[in-house]
Amino acid sequence: MPLNFHPVANIQDLPPGTCQSIELQDHGIALINLEGVIYALDNTCPHAGGPLGEGSVEGDFVECPWHGWKFDIKTGVCQKNPSPSWNVPRYEVQVVDGIIHVAPPTSEKRQ
Repeated sequence: MPLNFHPVANIQDLPPGTCQSIELQDHGIALINLEGVIYALDNTCPHAGGPLGEGSVEGDFVECPWHGWKFDIKTGVCQKNPSPSWNVPRYEVQVVDGIIHVAPPTSEKRQ
């Protein structure tokens, strides 16, 4: 089944080294600009529900603003506890004509 991408933000509003929280079809998503490449992770930290999109980018990790848990921006793997139950899903992203598009989460597939 092909992915259905939705426009969510302007690339100019997300400079390298920053992140932001967005909502897409009732799902919180953290958009992260890592050295000019845009990534999208689930916005909810599995530790205590903190908003990852309001955290900070440190190297290849986004740090949750509530308790400092770090997640690999490219994979969603938790640095503190790499058990699959602590990882956050990542979502497909496209940038077209300066607009960031994200494929919303589906029950069939989360990457």
